[in-house]
Amino acid sequence: MKKLLLMLFVAILLGGFVVINSSTSNSSTKKSIYEFSAQNIEGKDTSLEKYKGDVLLIVNTASQCGYTKQYEGLQAIYDKYKDKGFKVLGFPANNFGGQEPGTNAEIKDFCTTKFKVTFPMFAKISVKGEDAHPLYKFLTDEKLNGEFGGDISWNFNKFLTNDKGEIVARFTSKDAPDSEEVIRAIEKYLEERKAGKNPDKLSAK
Repeated sequence: MKKLLLMLFVAILLGGFVVINSSTSNSSTKKSIYEFSAQNIEGKDTSLEKYKGDVLLIVNTASQCGYTKQYEGLQAIYDKYKDKGFKVLGFPANNFGGQEPGTNAEIKDFCTTKFKVTFPMFAKISVKGEDAHPLYKFLTDEKLNGEFGGDISWNFNKFLTNDKGEIVARFTSKDAPDSEEVIRAIEKYLEERKAGKNPDKLSAK
């Protein structure tokens, strides 16, 4: 009897182990960015599914960085391509050098007053470490996104996604948003969007 009970106990433990591991495996299933939400700069919850079908450039921004002038280039490409299915999504973050210390209201005022920003801006988040926003945990996950994964290195890192929410290119802070390389990638995936083609994904930086 004792032997039978012991066998049942072991079976239950092993069964539980299998279930737990199965659950862990499922939690790492690849997702698209559309499954994530974030607060916009006004504090309103916004599902990224709102941008389904658009080519997106997702950027972590800062107001006191040497790259802050890239807001000009970001706004320029947004103005140029927004009517063709392209959006820039700005995510202020204070992870690097304390270069985004302001409140959401202060960030919004700075962006709109100094750089005339009209592309979608979101509430300040963390883009690196244990407290990173789920979207950025997904974007930087090397297991899920391979060569496009890896930690955010500094302010104004850039991810390009196609109209299916897949990461197709990544650019460093040094890559100006209106540079030839970035423009070429944007136009490539806008053409894919228009024609319904699936060109090979671009290599990560």
